[in-house]
Amino acid sequence: MSEGTAPKEHFAGVFSLQKTIKIGAGATSRRVAQSSFFFVSENEEGQLIMQALGPLGLPVGTKTPITREDLLKSYLPEPGMYQQTVLPKMREVQVSVARGEKFRKRGETFTAEFEFNKALALDEENVRANFGIGLCYLSRGEKQKADEVFRRVVSIEAAYEPEHKHLFNEFGINLRKSGMHEQALEYYQKGLNISPNDEHLRYNAARAAFEKGDHETAAAHLGKALEINPGFDEARTFLEHLKKKGLA
Repeated sequence: MSEGTAPKEHFAGVFSLQKTIKIGAGATSRRVAQSSFFFVSENEEGQLIMQALGPLGLPVGTKTPITREDLLKSYLPEPGMYQQTVLPKMREVQVSVARGEKFRKRGETFTAEFEFNKALALDEENVRANFGIGLCYLSRGEKQKADEVFRRVVSIEAAYEPEHKHLFNEFGINLRKSGMHEQALEYYQKGLNISPNDEHLRYNAARAAFEKGDHETAAAHLGKALEINPGFDEARTFLEHLKKKGLA
């Protein structure tokens, strides 16, 4: 980027879809207008992504690509709703998550948990807040609570998007370090189902399998990691160690 060039601002807004539905039957039937609201944002590739707005006015559920042509043809812009309702709530969630992450990195896990819960009260599927509160539980050794968060996280589709990769890895590593090897393996496998050629996920899965005592699975993940990246020295050293010990 040349000096003085401002970063590109990605499009975001709220749109509605108007439908007419029939209520009742016979002479008492009538038609009423029904509106559904959607949050539409532009990703890094310039693609428009649509999500339904939940009852609290925040995006929820599956993200669906939509073309600009279809958006303008079938949906109506709702700039007032975006500016007055959706954007302020999204910012409120972002502020709580940022505060939670700041306190967690300081080791103030109970204050961090409070901030993450404020975010989750508005957006229960917020990926960063779920990861953050799970890391708080793991750092305090509260494995049952961490497992509950783990079960919630693995069901959130957005958790496996590239932008959350560092959080994904940090959570998986902390699951392993906390002795929750089964959960860590399940977690990494979920990621590998989406990104099977990620050698670092393979390596992390190998470490979790090794510490669980499943040397065969560990060796298989390391072998695959080296197929993907023959120059992955850590994976090669790990695999050679297993072979030297007669474990692979």
